[in-house]
Amino acid sequence: MLDVPEFLKPAMTGETMREQEAEMAKNRKPSLFSLKGQLLDQGRTDTMLAATEDLTLRLKIYASGGENELHAHTSEDHSFIVLQGSARFFGPEGEMVELTKHQGIMLPKGNYYRFYATSEEPLVMIRVGNPYLGKQANPTRVNAKGEEMKGDSKENKKVETVFREGAYFGD
Repeated sequence: MLDVPEFLKPAMTGETMREQEAEMAKNRKPSLFSLKGQLLDQGRTDTMLAATEDLTLRLKIYASGGENELHAHTSEDHSFIVLQGSARFFGPEGEMVELTKHQGIMLPKGNYYRFYATSEEPLVMIRVGNPYLGKQANPTRVNAKGEEMKGDSKENKKVETVFREGAYFGD
């Protein structure tokens, strides 16, 4: 039988996330995961939950007001599903949609977007992507000028992560 799902720590750098994803993608058996994640007072976290060569699942947590910059993924279709809080997503021409709990958005590869957490409570989302980074062309993420933009860069509005002591989603 499968083991009980374990609480996974977030990847604090893009490199760590890529390493975790590559290791998980080697697995050819069913895997369990937990949607538990520590809430934040500042910043954002990205926790790799499960991965194969053709699908990735991440738990993303943003503090209230947390955001990213306009970008596109060059060879990955992906989706966000809001589990807690709300987020405002923007397209390249200023198009806007507000997503709340149990709503989501599908973003085919090449579509530019950005979002920020609009709720007072931290934003918690599931991110589903296809394929995993090891099968994607470089650069995997580009800014509005078409230049590479790392997810954990200042250009992508990365700030110091401050965890909320003793507060978790999924408890």
